[in-house]
This record gives sequence, C-alpha cells and structure tokens, in this order.
Amino acid sequence: MTGDDGQVAGAAEGGARGWRAAAEEALYGPGGFYRRPGEGPAGHFRTSVHASRLFAGAVARLLCRVDEALGRPAVLDFVDMAAGRGELVTGVLAALPAGVAARTRAYAVELTGRPAGLDPRIGWRAEPPEGITGLLFANEWLDNVPLNVAEVDAAGVPRLVLVRDDGTELLGEPVAGPDAEWLARWWPPGGEEGLRAEIGLPRDRAWAAAAGTVARGLAVAVDYAHTAVSRPPFGTLTAFREGRETAPVPDGSCDLTAHVALDACAAAGPLPGALLLAQRDALRALGVSGARPPLTLAATDPAGYVRALAGAGEAAELTAPGGLGDFGWLVQPVGLARAADLFVDVADDEEH
Repeated sequence: MTGDDGQVAGAAEGGARGWRAAAEEALYGPGGFYRRPGEGPAGHFRTSVHASRLFAGAVARLLCRVDEALGRPAVLDFVDMAAGRGELVTGVLAALPAGVAARTRAYAVELTGRPAGLDPRIGWRAEPPEGITGLLFANEWLDNVPLNVAEVDAAGVPRLVLVRDDGTELLGEPVAGPDAEWLARWWPPGGEEGLRAEIGLPRDRAWAAAAGTVARGLAVAVDYAHTAVSRPPFGTLTAFREGRETAPVPDGSCDLTAHVALDACAAAGPLPGALLLAQRDALRALGVSGARPPLTLAATDPAGYVRALAGAGEAAELTAPGGLGDFGWLVQPVGLARAADLFVDVADDEEH
C-alpha cells in the first residue's frame, strides 16, 4: 500500500517484506542491533570519530565558528545525532576552549540507554531537542535510516526488492506512489534488468525533521554519499559485523547500511543555502591537513616530532581519497549568511 511516508511492503511471499520494514525491525525493533547494550557500534565498524581525536577537534572548531557567527549566545547547543556511546560529544567538550565549554549545552541523541560514566554535562535523549541554537551534527546517521530498494525486472519495470529474515531476496510489486516519484527525480534506474536503486525518501524526511530542530545555527550530516552524477548502478546496501563487511541479513545481528543521496537530502531541507563538501575539504578548512612535520623538529623536539607525525598519519586517514576523505558533508545554515564562510582555514588563535 502507499501512504504519506512512501511505499510500504509488509509481509509477502514466504514472509518476505521490503527492505525498509525489514531493516527497521532488525536495527531498531526490540532486541535490534542498535537497541543492544554493550560496546555499541564501535564494536562493529570504525567511523571518523573512532579513527582519531582530530575529528572531534575539528567539530569543536566548527562549533566555535558557529558560536562566533551567532554572536556568542549565553547558551550554545551542541547536538550529537546517532551518538553511539557518546564518543563524539565527549571529544568535542574536551576540545572546546574553557570559555566556550562553560556556555555549551551538550546532547547525545541515541536509542539505547545512557552509558555508565558518561560526562554529566551531556544530556541523553531519544530525539533531538527543539529550538537548537548552535550545531546539530549527524555523523553516519542517515546511512542507517532504513529505506526500500528497487530493482529493474526483465520487462524494464522497477520493482520493490523483498527480503526474508535469512537475507534471501525476491522481487515484489512495481514501485509506486511517492517512492516512484522520488526515483524519477533523484535516481532513475534505467531499463536494464538487474539495475538497482535505493529509495532515499525516508532519509530526506528524517534530515528535514532533524535540521528543522535548529532555530539558529548549523545542521551537518556526514556520511557515505553519492549525488546524481555518480549513482551506483547496483546500489550500495551492505552490512557490518564485528569489524567486517558482510552480506546484509535483516536478523538483528549486523549493522545494515546504504550510502546516502545527499543531494536529495539537501533539497529536502527546511531552508535554502545548503552546502555539499567532501570530508577532505571540510576537515582541511577546519585545520586537519595531514601535512608531515618538518624534519628539523626531530632535532629540536624529538617527542613533539613523534606526536606531530602520529597526528599527521591520523589526519591523512581522515582525509584520504578512496576512504574517509570521500565522505560527504551536508551543511545546512539556519539564520546564518553563508555556510561556506564557516569553512575557511584560519589560524588557531583566530578561533578563540
């Protein structure tokens, strides 16, 4: 059937259903992957947050720039969407200058319970607060918003892909309603049998809702991404379990993920002025360069040289082509003149 949220494929042949419904239960249902206690997502896959503290430092720098653009409000909000176990928000608070940290109201948004020992300054919520003045930052959130998958059949018709709990797939009904409209605009799969597309309508709506909680400031989504000029012909749906990529099976045992059509999300945002950046460009503008320290430092400060060399290696990983550097950043300003003005590389002493 079709409703306001797009096409819904429930129970069908042999218990198969659309990937959106299957992933919703597998990830977020009772006993789902993201509902389980323990080490959380970090035990199954590595994000920029886990790769280096430099990432949290860059986000802290961005928050400082937003703070300056807002005129240094009495209360500055930082909201970490899909916070895992609070690693990013903890790192951001640690990296902020004392004067900014004292005014910062920090939130972690996650479905699981609050981790033991989390900094008491951090509020723990299942949904972002309304009326944010500051920065909402969603690192690798949208790729976990469940969506339906379409595949072109022998007659050239895009059909919903249905899946059983063991991962077996079969084709269902033709894509219709809002899902079909989204495909036609953002990801027309072509007429060749076997071509696939992932219907990003739920992600567009999720992003619009999250960005809509910002009253003044910036909303940022960072993720595996593609745009209209580079859609993958067979889709990107995959899974991760215990640090390894594996076949996607909607049984709750693994993370289910698909790359994000960030251009579609940008168009769905609450306001104009959205900016799309590659992570390497965003982080370099925020002071993460990957440049090696001069060899002369090894003679004058050997310990400092070793630290700087390690930092350069971490920065190189965060900005590497073919890796984390290819991630997309969707930047939505709210009540600010231009998002691009916040991504200008300036010296550290100009930030604070």
